[in-house]
Amino acid sequence: MRTLSHVGIPTKEKKEGAVLNEGLKVWLTDHSKSPNHLEFLRFEAGSCLPELVQTTAHVAYIVPSIEEELKGKKILFGPAVCDEHLTIAFIEEEGIAVEIMEMK
Repeated sequence: MRTLSHVGIPTKEKKEGAVLNEGLKVWLTDHSKSPNHLEFLRFEAGSCLPELVQTTAHVAYIVPSIEEELKGKKILFGPAVCDEHLTIAFIEEEGIAVEIMEMK
């Protein structure tokens, strides 16, 4: 079962409070501080994230098992372990990127 986490929106503007994820070469705002659960993403040159993620908004869901959720899906990126608590992947559904997140 998917639980909505946030909506990610690519931007070219610097956003207050954004933090650089050096591995992915993307600046991210904290969606938990947004009343609408928005995460703004500003990409550095050479980011490994797919063009679809870099150019269109995405919806992110928390799932109990990323492995189960990815079965039979069109995987764009990942799964990637972000830290001991979070693993993410991006899939394509309905022509947009969907972020799948497993929290431990």
